[in-house]
Amino acid sequence: MKLKAFTITELLVVLIIVGILILLALPKLMPLIAKAKSTEAQLQLKHIYTLEKTFFYMNSKYSTDFNEIDFEHATLVSDGGSGNYKIEIQEATNNRFKITATSVTDFDGDGIYNIWEIDQDQKLKEVTKD
Repeated sequence: MKLKAFTITELLVVLIIVGILILLALPKLMPLIAKAKSTEAQLQLKHIYTLEKTFFYMNSKYSTDFNEIDFEHATLVSDGGSGNYKIEIQEATNNRFKITATSVTDFDGDGIYNIWEIDQDQKLKEVTKD
């Protein structure tokens, strides 16, 4: 009895065609991937802004230490985790602070890393676009 089926050559041709289509579509999708991942930075910075404000109302100053404001940084993808941004407190005084989120991965492979920052007035801005 003979069964109808695809040959290995036919399957390989289909896989090659699908691969070529993916390679053609990937460069157009990279900006969308970078934009989606930047949402992580924005959400983290807004969360830290809230934590800093709460700390300020209780202590009349902003904190330079994540432990004081009870923020736990996600493990970065470079260390085997899922976090794409390294969060750092750049400045914190009695009346102001600036916190940055720098990507640990170059999302589109152009050598530029995405950087976001937020301050005490909740001015969230993209400093360097990837």
